[in-house]
Amino acid sequence: MDRRRLLLVVAAVIATCGVALVFVYAQGADARAAEQYDTVEVLTATERILPGESIDDAIEVGKVRLSDVTRAQLLPDASTSAADLRGTVALTTLYPGEQLIPLKFGGADDVEAAASLPIPEDKLAISIAVEDAARVGDFIRPGAEVAVFLTQPTESTRTLLGRVTVLAFGASTAVPTDPAAQTEVRNDDLRSLLTVAVTQREAEKVRFAESVGALSVALLNDGSKVKPDEGVTDANLFD
Repeated sequence: MDRRRLLLVVAAVIATCGVALVFVYAQGADARAAEQYDTVEVLTATERILPGESIDDAIEVGKVRLSDVTRAQLLPDASTSAADLRGTVALTTLYPGEQLIPLKFGGADDVEAAASLPIPEDKLAISIAVEDAARVGDFIRPGAEVAVFLTQPTESTRTLLGRVTVLAFGASTAVPTDPAAQTEVRNDDLRSLLTVAVTQREAEKVRFAESVGALSVALLNDGSKVKPDEGVTDANLFD
């Protein structure tokens, strides 16, 4: 009899837990449904807005309107009022239906910079000075991908960055070993500036590496395989 009562108690507890789980799931479903159908009015583009085009002009000709957007599709910082964007211009092309966010608007001077040096989202642009002979000649162009190597004289050569995108490259400049000396610039003194897109951590690595050795780059293609390893030293040079 005691065993039957115990089983009944266990069954009752399981049933109660089941009811509670169903209730929790139902509450979550209601919340998800509310998020899916609850809408917010935000500014969206009705026609294409080109880089450099004034937001004021776009509003005046009807290229911008308030649209209902579900909370599930709402972008962070989406503008709900044109007041925050007045006096700015588009920094990039905006397409019909796109939500307007302050990040894509700025001053007229910012347009040229955004167009001439398109920095990927979440990346930084830094310039790396490499020996003129260590930049793969004239084959590197904006959009190319390169690996960056660090050579510490008498110590090692190691892969510093496996794959980064080139945003721009500059002309060779003279970097004499003794800036105070007025000597003729040799080919060995020439450096080229490569501007690459990197993360904050990669930028920190490059800046520190410049203080302990010389940087060089290697041009990559889609099939190139590069990964950091222990590098090459005088001990394993001929392994």
